[in-house]
Amino acid sequence: MKFEVPIPVTTIAEWTNCEIRGDQSIMALGINEIHKVEPGDITFVDLDKYYDRSINSNASIIIIDKLIDPPAGKALLLSSHPFQAYNSIVNRFRPFSPISADIDDTAEIHPTAILEPNVVVGKHVKIGANSHIQANTYIGSYTEIGERVSIQPNSIIGSDAFYFKRYPTHFEQWTSCGRVVIHDDVVIGAGCTVDKGVSGDTVVGEGTKLDCQIHIGHGAVIGKHCLFAAQVGIGGKTIIGDHVILYGQVGVAQNLVLENNIIVLAKSGVSKNLESGKTYFGYPAEEVKDKFKQLAALRRLSKEP
Repeated sequence: MKFEVPIPVTTIAEWTNCEIRGDQSIMALGINEIHKVEPGDITFVDLDKYYDRSINSNASIIIIDKLIDPPAGKALLLSSHPFQAYNSIVNRFRPFSPISADIDDTAEIHPTAILEPNVVVGKHVKIGANSHIQANTYIGSYTEIGERVSIQPNSIIGSDAFYFKRYPTHFEQWTSCGRVVIHDDVVIGAGCTVDKGVSGDTVVGEGTKLDCQIHIGHGAVIGKHCLFAAQVGIGGKTIIGDHVILYGQVGVAQNLVLENNIIVLAKSGVSKNLESGKTYFGYPAEEVKDKFKQLAALRRLSKEP
């Protein structure tokens, strides 16, 4: 999430009751989880294994529970509860606000767009020219939909990210402040769900076509002119390139990169990054020629005395 105007780090410190270490002249431009931070962003860290990654990331402001020397050009905000401090900033800019009308007054809908009965459109949504949103679809707040987009019945665009802070006794949900951005000429089938990002955007690229009952996780980025068959599931923050074809019931784990021009055959499970221009199959998904050789070898073994 980017702020509408830069905010002094001293103001952020006041909001969160944090002590500042480092550069107190920094202006905060937005807030982001560590996977997607950019210069000017605020992030947080409270686990040993992420300290170095956070301190050395592009983030300019790090909310942290450990007293260390801040790198040049960065500010550390010391807090005994970094997650709660981070969430409090998000809630300041994206407080919970229930939808009170089918079409919120703040929505920007092009006159040529068609919305069928029982479509719900949240706050600050943008829908482009000649798009068609079919009956009983939900479009969550801050979603941006391009031109000539078709969303079929009962789809949910912009549901909360499935993202929780784990404690020894319970889970606490991160407040989602990201968006869903759907580019021009996308088709989304019936009964699909697309989660908004935790703090960045979930993106569906130009010309991509989704079959029915597909789930796109928080912060995933789908490239241009992809084709996904029914019951595909994409884990959060995974990046998929252009012209990728995923056949039915393919599952893709979180935080992966699938390069351009890939085909993954039906019922495969993707658990690692995939290289461009190849066809994959199986669980874990491997290049199809290698996987078929393995299966043939297993069949031969089963026939041996």
